[in-house]
Amino acid sequence: MGISSRPIIGLTSYLEQAQTGVWDLPASFLPKIYFEAVTDAGGIAVLLPPQPVDDDIAASIVQGLDGLILTGGKDVDPARYGQEPHPTTDVPRKDRDAFEDALVRAAIDQNVPFLGICRGAQILNVALGGTIIQHLPDVIGSTRYSAGGGVFLVNDVAVEPDTTLAALLGGDESVAVKSYHHQAIDTLADGLVVTGRGDDGVIQAVELPSVDFCVAVQWHPEEDAKEDARLFRGIVEAAARHRDKRSRA
Repeated sequence: MGISSRPIIGLTSYLEQAQTGVWDLPASFLPKIYFEAVTDAGGIAVLLPPQPVDDDIAASIVQGLDGLILTGGKDVDPARYGQEPHPTTDVPRKDRDAFEDALVRAAIDQNVPFLGICRGAQILNVALGGTIIQHLPDVIGSTRYSAGGGVFLVNDVAVEPDTTLAALLGGDESVAVKSYHHQAIDTLADGLVVTGRGDDGVIQAVELPSVDFCVAVQWHPEEDAKEDARLFRGIVEAAARHRDKRSRA
């Protein structure tokens, strides 16, 4: 039996109360649109449920992956960046926060390609010592990034040239994205570089130049993946390179 040449991409998942048939119980799940974007881009999607973790466990999980995607979800616990919660901030999912913090640090340590989506960008920033704006309308005076009710809003992001993000987008100077967030990166963690902003100055994309591939965006590229799969192709191609490099070591 052969081994597939497709790279294995781990995707973090939600842990929420869920209903199916006669069952109503805590369950791990992820909207199909995320892992479908990975498989359409040529990867093998593996879902990673929140679970008890330490640095050794996280290292073992990441060692079995060729790439890692931190998906969207509830707000990061403000205690992780030294703040009290804003009235609009979600009740923290401390198990997921701890799990994803450990995973992203392990991915950086092992130089495993990483893509952060919405919450994933915020986890990356907080894991490296940055902070979060807990409620953007207090800062920018509008709800242009979050209509609520499951409705995504379209916003333009200016892309910094000569960055990994710019290369993934074929050199486009701006991109129209689908937004669903009321928080964003505030103080940028050491080592991260801003690669995209809204016209109001809100950070919309960052990357970590010290590793081969670490890109995180505040928007939801999975929502457009059928029409624009560039970010997912990017993580899958980077994961394939990582897999090949590791096999030759």
